[in-house]
Amino acid sequence: MRWLALALLCLAGPLQAQELAEAPGAKLRILDKLTGEVQDVTLARGQAVVTGRLTVQLDSCRSPADNTVAEADAHLTILDAASTAPVFAGWMLATAPALSALDHPRYDVWVLGCDVPELALPVVEDAVQEEGADAPAEATTDPATTDSDG
Repeated sequence: MRWLALALLCLAGPLQAQELAEAPGAKLRILDKLTGEVQDVTLARGQAVVTGRLTVQLDSCRSPADNTVAEADAHLTILDAASTAPVFAGWMLATAPALSALDHPRYDVWVLGCDVPELALPVVEDAVQEEGADAPAEATTDPATTDSDG
């Protein structure tokens, strides 16, 4: 049995590390558990947002180079106005938020994803509708519902 396990291990080969791409920003969700207010914010690397007593700063956001939509890992530094030391400083994973979560009695913070500019949807102009067959029919009045006085 040990021989079989050793043979399978040798055949599996070395695992390759996944290449990560650095993103210019990240999308975060902040929940105030006291008021129920949810706030979605997009931060650039090095930028911070103040919400209530919290200051949330994005230090870095990385995602797999071959699939930037699948996962996101953001390094955050979170300060509370009532504390001198950061209440959170480390990596948060979008796919596993409970693995490394902010432990705060009032606020929750989640990583939604890295902000990847090339994935932004293009701006689409409104289509110009030509008059004719495709134009909507004009509103007509029903003689049964119109006032006979005029």
